[in-house]
Amino acid sequence: MTTSTPSIPLRDDTLTICAISLLAAMIADGLHEAVGHATLAVLLGAQSGVLSTVAWSSTFESRLVAAGGTLVNLAAGAIFYLLLRRAKHVSASRRYFLLLCMAFNLFDGTGYFFFSGVTNFGDWAQVIANSHPHWLWRTTLVVVGMAAYYGAVVLLGTTFERDLGIVASDPRLTRLSVLPYLSAVVLVTVSGLFNPIGIRLVFLSALPATAGAYSGLLWFRYYIPSTTTPARGAEILSRNYAWISVAAILSLAFIIVLGRGITISLQS
Repeated sequence: MTTSTPSIPLRDDTLTICAISLLAAMIADGLHEAVGHATLAVLLGAQSGVLSTVAWSSTFESRLVAAGGTLVNLAAGAIFYLLLRRAKHVSASRRYFLLLCMAFNLFDGTGYFFFSGVTNFGDWAQVIANSHPHWLWRTTLVVVGMAAYYGAVVLLGTTFERDLGIVASDPRLTRLSVLPYLSAVVLVTVSGLFNPIGIRLVFLSALPATAGAYSGLLWFRYYIPSTTTPARGAEILSRNYAWISVAAILSLAFIIVLGRGITISLQS
C-alpha cells in the first residue's frame, strides 16, 4: 500500500514579480517624461529644462509638448500589445513583462485624460487651457478618458487570460496584479520625493495620477469578457536573478539620479 503526498501549489516568486513590475513602470515613466515631454520639447526649440521622474520643467511652452507624454504612452502601449501577441514562444517572464509595459503605458495615457478633466491640473489641463467653452473641453476629457480607460482595462484582462493563460478565478491573479500596482506606486513616490520642483508636486500630481491610473490592475478581473479563452497553459514565474539584478540597479539610478533631476541645456 502506498500513500501519496499532497502536492504543494507552486507560487510565483515575489521578488521576480516586483522586479519585472519596476522595470515596466520605469519604462512607462521614462517614455512619458523623457521622450514625450523632454525630447519633443528640445526638437521643437527648447534650449534648456530639467527632467525628473515626475516632470519636465522648462520655460518653453507648447501644447504639443504637454500632450506629448500621453501620446507617446498610448503609442508605446499599442506597440507592446503587438509585441505580446507575437511573443508566442518566449518565456512566461518576458510575456509578463510585455503585458505590464502595455498596461502601464495604456493606463498612463488613458488615465491622464480623466485626471486632467476632473482636476483641471496636469498635462491635458495645459493643452485645453485657452480653449472655450472650457467646461465642455473638460467634460470631453472626462468622457473620453473614461471610455478609453475602460477599453484598456478590458484589453488587460483579455491579454492576461489569453496570453498568460491565467483566468479570472485563478488565485494567482491577485499576486500578479496587486504587486505590480504597489511596486509602481512606491517607485514613483520615492523617486518623486527627490524632485527639484518640490514635494508638493508629488502629492498634487505624481502620486494621485499614478495611484489612480494604475488602479485598473486592482479590479480588471471583473471585466474580462466571458468569451475570452486561454491560448496557452499558465506558467509559474520562478525566481530569476537576472530580472532582479537589473531592476535593482536601474531602480537605484531612477531614484537617485533621475529622481533628483537632470538639467538639459543646449545653450552655448
